[in-house]
Amino acid sequence: MRTADITRNTNETRVRVSINLDGTGRQTINTGVPFLDHMLDQIARHGLIDLDIHCDGDTEIDDHHTVEDVGITLGQAFAAAVGDKSGLRRYGHSYVPLDEALSRVVIDFSGRPGLYYHIPFTRSHIGRFDVDLAREFFQGFVNHALVTMHIDNLRGENSHHQCETVFKAFGRALRMATEFDPRNAGVVPSTKGVL
Repeated sequence: MRTADITRNTNETRVRVSINLDGTGRQTINTGVPFLDHMLDQIARHGLIDLDIHCDGDTEIDDHHTVEDVGITLGQAFAAAVGDKSGLRRYGHSYVPLDEALSRVVIDFSGRPGLYYHIPFTRSHIGRFDVDLAREFFQGFVNHALVTMHIDNLRGENSHHQCETVFKAFGRALRMATEFDPRNAGVVPSTKGVL
């Protein structure tokens, strides 16, 4: 089983993330930020990744620390669960529509963090959720999962749809990238021999 259980405690947040990359999409999520919970649910369901995420954060100040630290801790969990990446497909991509919105996410478990992010949100908030925090989540994730990721919202008018298509595509891309490749069993998918 490719699993990980990571705890991150700071003066601002206390985060625990448990994942199973070979799951069925089961999830228990409570971050104190309802819209983030909704987006994390998309990752579990569309990535077929079991997620158990809990965060006690200083949301009385702002949601920023919670969203960023959940991204960081989830990234650490993925880094632990994939191990040396032997037999992984390594690359994953997905296009996901939702009504008028269409997004693409492409990910490489390269061992090199890099985020290339383009979401032209049509408004600044989705309910109480500041859309700037989506980038903070993904930046935290890529920095600690050590992946390169390109995120593009190709079209959209409704900010909720824009964000949701990104998180669904992220889940699908993760699923593809972390699947075992039977033609490359036991081999690290790199000419360097290490990732």
